[in-house]
Amino acid sequence: QVQLVESGGGVVQAGGSLRLSCATPRSLIFNINVMGWYRQAPGKQRELVAAVTSGGSTNYADPVKGRFTISRDENLVYLQMNSLKPEDTGVYYCYIELRRVGGYWGQGTQVTVSS
Repeated sequence: QVQLVESGGGVVQAGGSLRLSCATPRSLIFNINVMGWYRQAPGKQRELVAAVTSGGSTNYADPVKGRFTISRDENLVYLQMNSLKPEDTGVYYCYIELRRVGGYWGQGTQVTVSS
């Protein structure tokens, strides 16, 4: 069983910043193919926010381009969120994909951006 530990969610005012962190077991470092973040707002589908591959390639959803930055460090993945908007509000989920194993989800961390 793979357990992802998420942190960094909270309540901020529009224009503020948050940094989300997700940790995987260090023993899995060399098996990680993709690490990323998804989010889900009430009444909406879960959507990809950002992802980074083991080779360093990144992918961002259009609404967050230029404002969010995903980065990785060994068994950790971060999402730096700047210039936050109320529409960024939602539950953010960490996701990892392991080679020859499959994907795993964190339990989610709430991000609330007030106007």
